[in-house]
Amino acid sequence: MFTAITRRKSLLLGAASFLLGACSVGPDYIKPTVETPAAYKEGDGWKTAQPGDTRLTAKWWELFGDSDLNRLEEQVAISNQNVALAAARYRQARAIVEGAKSAYYPSLTAGASATRSSGSTNAGRSQGGGQSDFLLPVNLSWEIDVWGRIARSVEASKAGLQASNADLAAAQLSAQAELASDYMQLSALDAQKRCLDETIVYYRKAVELTRNRYAAGVAAKVDLLQADTQLKSTQAQMIDLGALRAQLEHAIAVLIGKPAAVFSLPPLPLTALPPSIPPALPSELLERRPDVASAERSMASANAQIGVARAAFYPTVKLGTSVGLEASDIAKWLSWPSRFWSVGPTVSQTLFDGGLRHSQSDQALAQYDASVASYRQIVLDAFRDVEDNLAVLRILAEEARVQDEAVDAARQTVEITLNQYRSGVIGYLNVVSAQTAELANKRTAIGILGRRMTAAVLLMKALGGGWDQAGMGKLP
Repeated sequence: MFTAITRRKSLLLGAASFLLGACSVGPDYIKPTVETPAAYKEGDGWKTAQPGDTRLTAKWWELFGDSDLNRLEEQVAISNQNVALAAARYRQARAIVEGAKSAYYPSLTAGASATRSSGSTNAGRSQGGGQSDFLLPVNLSWEIDVWGRIARSVEASKAGLQASNADLAAAQLSAQAELASDYMQLSALDAQKRCLDETIVYYRKAVELTRNRYAAGVAAKVDLLQADTQLKSTQAQMIDLGALRAQLEHAIAVLIGKPAAVFSLPPLPLTALPPSIPPALPSELLERRPDVASAERSMASANAQIGVARAAFYPTVKLGTSVGLEASDIAKWLSWPSRFWSVGPTVSQTLFDGGLRHSQSDQALAQYDASVASYRQIVLDAFRDVEDNLAVLRILAEEARVQDEAVDAARQTVEITLNQYRSGVIGYLNVVSAQTAELANKRTAIGILGRRMTAAVLLMKALGGGWDQAGMGKLP
């Protein structure tokens, strides 16, 4: 008998396997087209990288050649809490894939029960002394994926896993870029402070010189007051930098997962020039940006969900099997004559649901359309980000050249004005004006350099950093 049962099971399993891949309803995914420019508008002003620099590496921040920055960046992937959040969501997405794939396999349940019951006299059953029932069943249930509902669910969850992987890369890149940007701003502030420190030393000497000239009756008291006012004003400017520096330092602490109270950075140097950034074609941006990759995978997931929704219009086919032992006497429960079995398919079809399936199908279509629009918008924003920072770097490079000339002119003006003051040709107010202009131009030059360094960071982020989506979200 059991040979016959085994033969029937084999036939049913073979038929189910044949039907498993017979049909998958819903549209197959085709990546929507987006308009991709042949070259960047600002590409002509983009400085070409040195030979051998063919692409941004995973540790793109090393292009700045700053060991302190390198040390801080390495901590982002380990301790940043937003990255940890994205990593947890990625693990969740992996688990969702495994859960979706489990539907390919039959579910097997087992249990045991012991009941004693008595029939109702009014229902025409004899009460007697009651009846015992000891049951030990093993049930197998398997949904045959005739219409591809399970396959589409797995397809959607796999695409979701890949999107989650890209989201993890985007979170990491965002934190790394924010840290590098804050670091460059802090470096610029420290350079400003060094400039003010040097100027304060110079102004102290100027106050002492003016005080001596006033004591000798050569200079008026107003000259001494102007020199002292200039010194105090510059000292106040230096103190004011402390507030912003503290905020940037605290921001860096949070990015590397440390309390602000236990983290500090020594004064940082400001690099002379931003690094050369390896060029890339606009078409490569769609492969390099993790946010673009995430949006594209979200489209694929939404497309698969259309198939899941459409499969609900078709019958569900399940294969059910039950075997076990049943007896009315516990002493005979586990004996061979107590065995029972049943096997057979079940087909069910929803005939009326008040429009629920149509609603779910419409929702899936709308969600896909929304994901397409989101993808195309993210691509447009990605190209804009690159163009913005290319333009900023080009314009700031020209501005820096002109500003350096202004600094040199201001320095010469101070020298000439001081000589004229010592000769008694002009008053000290002219000296103050010249020195104020020189300090302002020096600080402007430092500010431009800091902006150039920050723009270089943002350009690397806009290009996708060193992220490579090859193999993303693959299951072991």
